[in-house]
Amino acid sequence: MTSGRRDKTHTATRQEIVSVAWKQIAEYGASALSLRAIAREMEMTAPALYRYFPDRDALVTDLIVEAFTSLGEALLAGQESLPAGDHAGRLTATGMAYRAWAVAYPQRYALIFGTPIPGYQAPSEVTMPAAAQSLNVLIKVLDDAILDGKLPIPEHPPAAGELQLQIEAWREQVNSSAHPYAHYLALTIWSRVHGLVSLEIGHQFPPSLTSLESVYRQEIQALVQQIGIQ
Repeated sequence: MTSGRRDKTHTATRQEIVSVAWKQIAEYGASALSLRAIAREMEMTAPALYRYFPDRDALVTDLIVEAFTSLGEALLAGQESLPAGDHAGRLTATGMAYRAWAVAYPQRYALIFGTPIPGYQAPSEVTMPAAAQSLNVLIKVLDDAILDGKLPIPEHPPAAGELQLQIEAWREQVNSSAHPYAHYLALTIWSRVHGLVSLEIGHQFPPSLTSLESVYRQEIQALVQQIGIQ
């Protein structure tokens, strides 16, 4: 077998392992993820599977990176579905794409935003860049509006004192050239929409609320109006 064919076979097997892992998570939860159970379903021996992932934590890390990457791509696609000058529309589309992705992939959402897996410690040097991708999409649409003069900056910025120092440290950590106010708004907007989506994914809303997309859309529109983006 040529090296190219071996590489293709290795990649295909690795992707199958990941697919079976997502299936396990959907059925039993992330904490029950087991390489031996995956090997049994794939009719492989456990030692054979360890050639692809040395342990459970390595697989979990791969799943987290895949989930964050998928989320970032979904947000970017939503944002870029509208003209660059339509800042309010692009912000709304980004927010709606966040919910749509979570509803379509609840197991991925739960893995990256839900209850931590006992005994697992994410390697920040691997997972943080992937996590930053999705938040950067939100930061960018806000910063674009600021640069275009369509998002007014308050005379007295809400991020002051200790919070201002933390945001500046955040910008330095990710080497961001975006305006500090864009970072502040991204943080507050994400916190609010994340709360709504988490309640929906966790089935915590009253049963009488059957059209949760409309509830979410109204909140997004209220946020757009509140920050004064034009």
